[in-house]
Amino acid sequence: MGDMIRLEKVNKMFGDLHVLKDVDLTVAEGEKLVIIGPSGSGKSTTVRCMNFLEEPTSGKVFIAGQELTHRNKRQMVREYMSMVFQQFNLYPHMTVLKNLTLAPMKLHHKTREEAEA
Repeated sequence: MGDMIRLEKVNKMFGDLHVLKDVDLTVAEGEKLVIIGPSGSGKSTTVRCMNFLEEPTSGKVFIAGQELTHRNKRQMVREYMSMVFQQFNLYPHMTVLKNLTLAPMKLHHKTREEAEA
Protein backbone atom coordinates (compact mmCIF):
# COMPACT_ATOMS: atom_id res chain seq x y z
CA MET A 1 0.00 0.00 0.00
CA GLY A 2 1.15 3.53 -0.71
CA ASP A 3 0.80 6.83 1.04
CA MET A 4 -2.74 8.20 1.10
CA ILE A 5 -1.82 11.52 2.75
CA ARG A 6 1.59 13.13 2.87
CA LEU A 7 2.56 16.55 4.17
CA GLU A 8 6.03 17.90 3.43
CA LYS A 9 7.34 20.91 5.34
CA VAL A 10 3.85 22.40 5.71
CA ASN A 11 3.73 25.81 7.36
CA LYS A 12 0.71 27.91 8.22
CA MET A 13 0.85 31.49 9.40
CA PHE A 14 -1.98 33.71 10.57
CA GLY A 15 -0.39 37.14 10.34
CA ASP A 16 2.72 36.98 12.55
CA LEU A 17 1.53 33.82 14.33
CA HIS A 18 3.40 30.76 13.03
CA VAL A 19 0.89 27.99 13.81
CA LEU A 20 2.36 25.05 11.85
CA LYS A 21 6.13 24.80 11.51
CA ASP A 22 7.59 22.43 8.90
CA VAL A 23 5.05 19.68 9.54
CA ASP A 24 5.95 16.35 7.93
CA LEU A 25 3.30 13.64 8.12
CA THR A 26 2.60 10.42 6.25
CA VAL A 27 -0.60 8.38 6.48
CA ALA A 28 -0.55 5.07 4.62
CA GLU A 29 -3.50 3.76 2.65
CA GLY A 30 -5.84 2.00 5.08
CA GLU A 31 -4.22 3.58 8.13
CA LYS A 32 -6.40 5.50 10.59
CA LEU A 33 -5.11 8.72 12.13
CA VAL A 34 -6.24 10.50 15.28
CA ILE A 35 -4.69 13.85 16.15
CA ILE A 36 -4.96 14.81 19.81
CA GLY A 37 -3.46 17.62 21.83
CA PRO A 38 -4.30 20.64 23.95
CA SER A 39 -6.34 23.55 22.70
CA GLY A 40 -4.33 25.76 20.37
CA SER A 41 -1.73 23.13 19.48
CA GLY A 42 -2.57 23.14 15.75
CA LYS A 43 -4.71 20.00 15.42
CA SER A 44 -7.57 21.60 13.52
CA THR A 45 -5.23 23.76 11.46
CA THR A 46 -3.27 20.67 10.40
CA VAL A 47 -6.41 18.89 9.22
CA ARG A 48 -7.77 22.07 7.61
CA CYS A 49 -4.52 22.36 5.64
CA MET A 50 -4.75 18.68 4.63
CA ASN A 51 -8.18 19.17 3.11
CA PHE A 52 -7.59 22.77 1.95
CA LEU A 53 -10.19 24.39 4.12
CA GLU A 54 -7.09 26.49 4.91
CA GLU A 55 -4.37 27.22 2.37
CA PRO A 56 -0.94 26.24 3.72
CA THR A 57 1.46 29.19 3.76
CA SER A 58 4.17 26.91 2.35
CA GLY A 59 4.94 23.24 1.91
CA LYS A 60 3.34 20.46 -0.09
CA VAL A 61 0.23 18.34 0.42
CA PHE A 62 -0.22 15.04 -1.42
CA ILE A 63 -3.42 12.99 -1.49
CA ALA A 64 -3.33 9.54 -3.11
CA GLY A 65 0.06 10.42 -4.58
CA GLN A 66 -1.10 13.63 -6.26
CA GLU A 67 0.24 16.98 -5.16
CA LEU A 68 -2.59 19.39 -4.53
CA THR A 69 -1.57 22.56 -6.25
CA HIS A 70 -4.64 23.49 -8.26
CA ARG A 71 -8.09 24.19 -6.90
CA ASN A 72 -9.66 21.74 -9.37
CA LYS A 73 -7.83 18.82 -7.68
CA ARG A 74 -8.87 19.81 -4.19
CA GLN A 75 -12.40 18.47 -4.50
CA MET A 76 -10.97 14.94 -4.64
CA VAL A 77 -9.79 15.40 -1.05
CA ARG A 78 -13.41 15.19 0.10
CA GLU A 79 -13.56 11.64 -1.30
CA TYR A 80 -10.66 10.48 0.90
CA MET A 81 -10.93 12.45 4.12
CA SER A 82 -13.48 13.41 6.73
CA MET A 83 -13.27 15.51 9.84
CA VAL A 84 -15.13 15.48 13.16
CA PHE A 85 -15.47 18.98 14.55
CA GLN A 86 -15.34 20.00 18.20
CA GLN A 87 -19.01 20.93 18.11
CA PHE A 88 -20.57 17.58 17.34
CA ASN A 89 -23.45 17.70 14.91
CA LEU A 90 -24.11 13.99 14.98
CA TYR A 91 -27.44 12.23 14.75
CA PRO A 92 -28.06 11.24 18.37
CA HIS A 93 -30.33 8.34 17.41
CA MET A 94 -27.53 6.71 15.36
CA THR A 95 -24.39 4.88 16.47
CA VAL A 96 -20.97 6.47 15.94
CA LEU A 97 -20.29 4.03 13.11
CA LYS A 98 -23.55 4.91 11.37
CA ASN A 99 -22.78 8.64 11.73
CA LEU A 100 -19.34 8.11 10.16
CA THR A 101 -20.56 5.98 7.26
CA LEU A 102 -23.60 8.10 6.41
CA ALA A 103 -21.80 10.56 4.09
CA PRO A 104 -19.87 7.97 2.04
CA MET A 105 -23.07 5.98 1.56
CA LYS A 106 -25.30 8.95 0.67
CA LEU A 107 -22.85 11.12 -1.28
CA HIS A 108 -20.66 8.51 -2.94
CA HIS A 109 -23.23 5.69 -3.19
CA LYS A 110 -20.96 3.27 -1.34
CA THR A 111 -22.25 0.08 0.21
CA ARG A 112 -22.19 -0.21 4.00
CA GLU A 113 -19.22 -2.59 3.71
CA GLU A 114 -17.29 -0.14 1.50
CA ALA A 115 -18.04 2.77 3.83
CA GLU A 116 -16.86 0.79 6.85
CA ALA A 117 -13.60 -0.32 5.21
